[in-house]
Amino acid sequence: MHEVGLAEDLIAAALRRSAGRRVVRAKVHVGTRHRVDQASMEQAFAMVAQGTDLEGAALEMVVVPATSTCRACGTRIQAPDLVMSCTGCGGLDLTLSGGDELMLESIELAPSAQSRAS
Repeated sequence: MHEVGLAEDLIAAALRRSAGRRVVRAKVHVGTRHRVDQASMEQAFAMVAQGTDLEGAALEMVVVPATSTCRACGTRIQAPDLVMSCTGCGGLDLTLSGGDELMLESIELAPSAQSRAS
């Protein structure tokens, strides 16, 4: 379950941003090429967040598609899975871009009165 490693990276980034305040929500962008299962990611995030300022935080995950471009006809294809042939001409010479993102877009902090004591 590689989602645990991804969750560790995201939580580390969120903790750096939060500066000791409790985080109630984290929004992340994850590219389709990471092959992340949303339920597994939510479970990994909750597990790794235990005992940190992100414990109990909601995770909002935005899936970023990869784009394949056919070198023969120029058709651009965005699909939830990797595309092996062009949907326009059937060609097999495709270039792949994007879909490899892993970015913590934003965090929502608890009001100061709800922050954990250090």
